[in-house]
Amino acid sequence: MTTPTTPLDRIRPTTTPRRRVRDLAEHFSLASATSSGTGLPADAEVWSVASDNRVVTTGDLFVALPGERVHGATFVPAAVAAGAHAVLTDLRGAELVAAHGGTTVPVLVCEDPRALLGPVAAWVYDTPARHLTTFAVTGTNGKTTTTYLVDHVLRAHGWKGGLIGTVEMRSGDRVLPSRLTTPEAADLQALLAAMHEDGVRTLAMEVSSHALALHRVDGTVFDVAGFTNLSQDHLDFHGDLQEYFDAKAALFTPAHARRGVVVVDDAWGERLSQVATIPVATLRVAPAAAEVPVADWTVTDTRPQSTGTAFTLRHRDGRSVSTATTLPGGFNVANAALALAMVLEAGVDERDLARALDAVGGLSAAVPGRMEVVAAEPRVVVDFAHNTDALELALAALRPTTAGRLVVVFGATGDRDKGKRPSMGAVAVEGADVVVVTDDDPHGEDPAAIRAEVLEGALAARESAMHGPDPRPVEVLEAAPRASAIHQAILGASAGDTVLVAGRGHEVWQEIAGVDHPLDDRVEARAAVAGRGDRRLGDRVAVADETREH
Repeated sequence: MTTPTTPLDRIRPTTTPRRRVRDLAEHFSLASATSSGTGLPADAEVWSVASDNRVVTTGDLFVALPGERVHGATFVPAAVAAGAHAVLTDLRGAELVAAHGGTTVPVLVCEDPRALLGPVAAWVYDTPARHLTTFAVTGTNGKTTTTYLVDHVLRAHGWKGGLIGTVEMRSGDRVLPSRLTTPEAADLQALLAAMHEDGVRTLAMEVSSHALALHRVDGTVFDVAGFTNLSQDHLDFHGDLQEYFDAKAALFTPAHARRGVVVVDDAWGERLSQVATIPVATLRVAPAAAEVPVADWTVTDTRPQSTGTAFTLRHRDGRSVSTATTLPGGFNVANAALALAMVLEAGVDERDLARALDAVGGLSAAVPGRMEVVAAEPRVVVDFAHNTDALELALAALRPTTAGRLVVVFGATGDRDKGKRPSMGAVAVEGADVVVVTDDDPHGEDPAAIRAEVLEGALAARESAMHGPDPRPVEVLEAAPRASAIHQAILGASAGDTVLVAGRGHEVWQEIAGVDHPLDDRVEARAAVAGRGDRRLGDRVAVADETREH
């Protein structure tokens, strides 16, 4: 089946039940604010839902949400012109509609339309998640990789899978790029309904803290939820780590999941395992002290291999699965173990799972922009690491297999949590031999000011490295724009060096002062490798634009 997509790449089902607007109002106890004042017409029906007037089609319920700058009710005339059969909004939205002359379609009113959007969309699409076995992954780092690995395991088991996350959306063999880590609630329910039409049996999905706070997954109860870890990130949105944690913890309640698997290698995971209000299996990857309680699942027999890491996942009841992942680093063993544990907690037999993994060579899923090797000599790796912990782990993963220098190119995102910028500079110096500070996505901030905050932490850490008990020289450079920084690092590398280009991963656009510019770190890295030509390896290459040594 092929479903035409809208300009915003939205997947919808081809057929859905027709829902009477009167039944919708009764089911959710919604007030009517129709212009005529005579109540709801008996024949008004909707069969799809939209909260963005640009994707409205005939038969939609248009949910007009309050925005930061403009209320969605402003776009009711455009939505009705595009085919909306009814409107759901709040009291302020209804007042705006009335003030602009009313509308020809029924208007329903509730206190918080954003919180009701997911449940309403699920009702309109006939609760599509009930047809799928659903897996949700949350955490600061590792969501994308773990989700891909869950999908890989399920497909190896012979099931047709769906995937929703930062990089892309998949419905069987249909693939579309993602605009959000977790789609808006109306889009999510439409996508689940389309997956059911496509014959998809399973769903592996990233669920961000923003999505939980903004009710994007309301109306969906996942079969298994997984938690990777938590560290400082997104505090521009959440305020502090406790609020950030509370948003993540909301996934582990009966409103959102039936059971969970929680990695308890850090204090936040331990806390989540205690406050979760659904059955939770704990997973411990790192070796624990003798006094630490035994986890339900543990990783044992970890063995480095030429192509990755072999390990065994054991349950306290004696069940076990031995496999290997081709993804580098101990943190990817944690991601792989979490993926396996989630599938096993869903009821898959460990013997069947082991046979399926053996048949496909283990956990060998390639994740775009996640420790993605784009060149061999020098080794160039592109990764999404965009916060302190992720950057530290990525460098630690690459150090043991780097014969020469470890070079890192990275920056910090503008209009986001500023507190992590100096710490990112510090861990870069602690983990690398050459640090190239450049721009990430500046958004609305001055790129030079962002780099200065990162450099503050990097230069302080370099002083400690140079004058500590075990002095270690570290070269710190500032280079912009980002493409030039990537080229400088690669052109100046020797064959045995590793160059880590961190922060943007799979992303192909860089936002500067509100304007999107095409930029793919992988494309730039390959071009730089190709351009090395006859340059003598190890030479410092001067690159145009702005480059300074610190």
